[in-house]
Amino acid sequence: MKTQPARDTSRKNHGPQTTAIHGGEPKRHGVNAPVGTPVTRTSTFTFSNTEEMKQWAEGKSKAYIYTRYGNPTLTVAEEKIAALEGAEAAVVTASGMAAISSALLGALKAEDELISTAQLYGGTYRLMRDVFPDMGIKVHHVEADLAGIEKLVTRKTKVLYVETPTNPTLRLVDLNKAIAFAKNHNLISIVDNTFATPVLQQPLSMGYDMVVHSATKYLGGHSDLIAGAAAGSKHWMDRVRHMVICLGGSMDPETAYLLIRGMKTLGLRVKKQGENAMAVAKFLEKHPKVERVHYPGLPSHADHALAERQMRGFGSMLAFDVKGGLDAARRFCDHVQLFLLAASLGGVE
Repeated sequence: MKTQPARDTSRKNHGPQTTAIHGGEPKRHGVNAPVGTPVTRTSTFTFSNTEEMKQWAEGKSKAYIYTRYGNPTLTVAEEKIAALEGAEAAVVTASGMAAISSALLGALKAEDELISTAQLYGGTYRLMRDVFPDMGIKVHHVEADLAGIEKLVTRKTKVLYVETPTNPTLRLVDLNKAIAFAKNHNLISIVDNTFATPVLQQPLSMGYDMVVHSATKYLGGHSDLIAGAAAGSKHWMDRVRHMVICLGGSMDPETAYLLIRGMKTLGLRVKKQGENAMAVAKFLEKHPKVERVHYPGLPSHADHALAERQMRGFGSMLAFDVKGGLDAARRFCDHVQLFLLAASLGGVE
C-alpha cells in the first residue's frame, strides 16, 4: 500500500525562519533526494487492490485517493504551517475565506451563537452578517477592548472569534483576556492571525483552539496566489478538513507549491517589512499634512503597550488620516508613485 513520504516532523527549538524552510519537507538525505519541494500534479491516486480501497473507506488507511481529500504537496504546506504555529495539525484551503468559514462551520450548528470582535476583515463580516443568520447562527459583536462581553454570553454561545491586529484599523485584542473569557465560559476560541503571522504571535501557545489565515497575504508573500490555512489540534483540524472536503474549498497543488516557496522567506520578509513600516510610520507622524498615524509600533498608538506585551514585533500594516478629510485622502491616493492601490497586503510589492 502506498504511504505518505517520510518527513522530518520533529518539533525542535528552531527559529521561525529555519522552521519556515525545513518544516514539513520530505527528508532530503540520501541519494537522489530532491532539494526542492516536488509538486504532485494529479487529481486522483491509484490503489494496488480492492483491500487497500476497503481499508481507506473504513478510515484505516492514510493513503491519498483524490486531491480534494489530500495531496503530498498540500501535506508539505500543512505540516510547515503547523510547525510555524506550534500546532498539532493544519489544513490548507483554496482561499482565506474557505479557511475561516470551514473553521467556524466546523464549530457551529443551527441555533448556536457566536461572539466576534466587531472590527473584522470585510469577507468575514459579510459571512457573519449575510450567511450565518440564514443558517440559524446568531452573531454578537464586541469592540476590540472586549468591553461588555460578559453581557453577550448565553447558554447557546459556542465560539469566540478574534481578529488581532484588526483589519484595517490596527487595533489589538488582549489575547490573554480573551482566552480567559473563552475558557471561563467553555467556548471554542479562534484567532485570525493573518496580520501578525506566526512570526509575531502564536495564539495556540496561549490556549486558543484554532488560528486561521488568509495565506494569500504574508504566508504567500508575493501577490501570486489565493490561499487559506487553519491550524490547531488534530481534533479541530479533522473537523475543518471535513468541512473543506464537503464544501469543496480544497487547495490546488500548484498553489500549495507557491505557498511553500513563499513561506521559506517568511521570517526575513516579516522582519524587514516591519522595519520599513516603522520608518514610514515615524515619517508620517511628523508630517505636517498628516492628522494621525495608526501603527501599533508607535508609542502614540492606543494599543502600543499591549503590542509590546503580546507580539514579537509590530507588523507592517499601518493606516493614517490625512488633514483635509476624504477629498484630501483621495487626492493623495491618486498621486502615489511607489505604493499601489490594491485590495490585499503582505506581498513584497
